[in-house]
Amino acid sequence: MANIHDSAHELEKAIQESDEFKELKSAYEKVMNDPSSKQMFDNFRNTQLELQQKQMQGLEITEEEVEKAKSVVELVQQHEDISNLMEQEQRVNVLINDISRIITKPLEELYGAQEA
Repeated sequence: MANIHDSAHELEKAIQESDEFKELKSAYEKVMNDPSSKQMFDNFRNTQLELQQKQMQGLEITEEEVEKAKSVVELVQQHEDISNLMEQEQRVNVLINDISRIITKPLEELYGAQEA
């Protein structure tokens, strides 16, 4: 029987070879290769990270920060390349969530059987 780590590395390779990942990579490179798109995307990501960090630290997010975040989101959603990147990112997230459900199924079945 194959080593479980070997199977994990095969899964990693399969993800990298998937259409979803290839399309995400292409969309990401398109945004990163255009200076104005990259700057807009970086601003969007930084805004997201700042708000997530505040939430994780239990700090209150101000109305001003919420409004800034909304305007940044609206701006990137109107940018065709960044909007496409976000759509491709979502497709890969769905793929990874599906894989996660599959690989955690033995644990769910084990603990689910205990509760029955």
